[in-house]
Amino acid sequence: MTRDLFRKYDSLEKLAAARQEELERDIFSTGFYHHKAKNIIACAKALLERHGGEVPSDIESLTALPGVGRKTANVVRGNVYGIPSVVVDTHVGRIARRLGLSTNDDPVKVEFDLMEKIPEDHWILINLDLIALGRSLCRSQRPDCEACFLKEECPSRGKASGSGKKQLAGAGK
Repeated sequence: MTRDLFRKYDSLEKLAAARQEELERDIFSTGFYHHKAKNIIACAKALLERHGGEVPSDIESLTALPGVGRKTANVVRGNVYGIPSVVVDTHVGRIARRLGLSTNDDPVKVEFDLMEKIPEDHWILINLDLIALGRSLCRSQRPDCEACFLKEECPSRGKASGSGKKQLAGAGK
């Protein structure tokens, strides 16, 4: 879908001038397309008006853009600008709690917990590693603890629940 979207809207100006209903049809498959289309257009306009058409690199400017939260801002900082950033999605938060790296449910608090415990030169890669682990072995409802390479170190082995808040004996077996 992105390839077609970037062909159709090949400039920030075209995206800022897009009709919301048409953009909604273009991004329908992503889900939440009404809200996303509105934010994409508003974000494109803001980038043109406030930032001369350039995507900023600082967290404050990024999160001030319509539709951009801290997670997206950190993805941009890390992957576009190479600025060490910790991105906390549901997988990263769950794994951080299961591994005892955080006791928090708030993604921002988990982010800061991980920043304290993970060396800065690993911040960008830890995101990818924890997301991959969360999608493959350490799934929300049925973690495969026995197949996990961290099973000997994991304090939640065999008892991790979906959210990481409750401990259910045998959930991973």
